[in-house]
Amino acid sequence: MGRRGTATKFETAYLMNTEVTQTIDLSQELPESSESPPAWFLSAMEVPREEGWVTSDGCDIHYFRWGTPANPPLLLMHGFLAHARCFAFIAPFLAEHYHVVAYDLSGMGDSQARESYPDTVRAQEVVDVAEATGLFSHEQKPIVIAHSYGGHVGISAMNHHHERFAGLIICDLMVLRLERLKAHFSNGKPLRSDRSRPNRIYPDYASARERFVLSPPQAVSVPYLNEYMAYHSLKQVEDGWTWKFDTSVFDSDFGVTDRIVYQAEAIVAAPGRKAVVYGQDSKLFDDDSAAYLREKGAVDMPIIGIPGARHHLMLDEPIAFASVLRSLVAQWHLAP
Repeated sequence: MGRRGTATKFETAYLMNTEVTQTIDLSQELPESSESPPAWFLSAMEVPREEGWVTSDGCDIHYFRWGTPANPPLLLMHGFLAHARCFAFIAPFLAEHYHVVAYDLSGMGDSQARESYPDTVRAQEVVDVAEATGLFSHEQKPIVIAHSYGGHVGISAMNHHHERFAGLIICDLMVLRLERLKAHFSNGKPLRSDRSRPNRIYPDYASARERFVLSPPQAVSVPYLNEYMAYHSLKQVEDGWTWKFDTSVFDSDFGVTDRIVYQAEAIVAAPGRKAVVYGQDSKLFDDDSAAYLREKGAVDMPIIGIPGARHHLMLDEPIAFASVLRSLVAQWHLAP
C-alpha cells in the first residue's frame, strides 16, 4: 500500500481487484539459524504475498494478503501474543484457490496497541480488516480460520456480525471439563502477566531468543518453524531487543473466568457454520475435549483431530493442518 495507515477508497478498490504479485525478500524474512528450512517451507515463501496496514477505529492493523480476489475469501487469525506469520507458511497452501488475508491482532505483532480490547472492539476489527482488504467484495462470504485466542475473537465476530461471514473454523481453542480446567491452573501461575510491567529489553537477539517459549510449553516437530516464530516475535529497539506485543493486551484479573469455563457452550451457541480442528496431543483441546463439546450440543459440527499435533499444530504438523483446512473450506463451498 506504500505507507502505514488508513487505506483510501482508491487503495481499497485496488485491493479488491488485484492479484497479489509481490515477492518476499527472504533476507529479511528468514532468521539466521542452525536449523535448515524445509524445502516445502521455502516453496511456500516463494508464493507472492502483499504486506500492508489498514485502520480499525483509529488503530493501525498490520496484514498479509495472498492470492486473487476472484477466488473465495479466507481470513486467518493467530493466538494470544502471537502474530500473523504463524500462518505465513500455511496461507500459501490455501492461496492457489482462495483469496487469503492474515492479520496481527491489535496490540500484537506489528499492529498498533489499544488502551483496551473488549469483545465488541475485537469483533469490529475482524470486520474492518475484511472490508479494507476486499474480502467482502466476493459473491461468497469470507470463512474465518482462527487459532487459540483468535478462536475467541472469531466467536465474538460471529456473535456480533455472523451475517457477514460464511463460517468459523476454530483451531485448538482451550476447552476442558471443569475438573481438568482446575487442574490445569492449579500451579497458581497466572494465565497472563501484569500490564503495568513493561516488556524487558535484552542486549542482543541471542539473549532475547533464549527467553522465547511457547504457551503452553511444548516440543515442536519442525524446529525451524519455532525459530521463525521466535525471530518475528521480537523487534530491535534503541537499547537492544524486545517483544513485539504490547502489555496493554494483559488483563491482571484474568483467571479461570466464565469465558474459559463456558467455552464449549460459547462455541455451540455462536451463530453460523462452525468447525473445530485440534491437535490430538494438545494440552488445551484433546479427544476428551471433543467428546465434551459433543455432550454440550455440537452434534452437527465437524471436530477433526490431527494425530501427533499439539496446541501449536501449525508448528507440529503444518502440512496435515493445511490439508485439513483445505478440505473443510472446499466442502463448505460445495455445500449450500
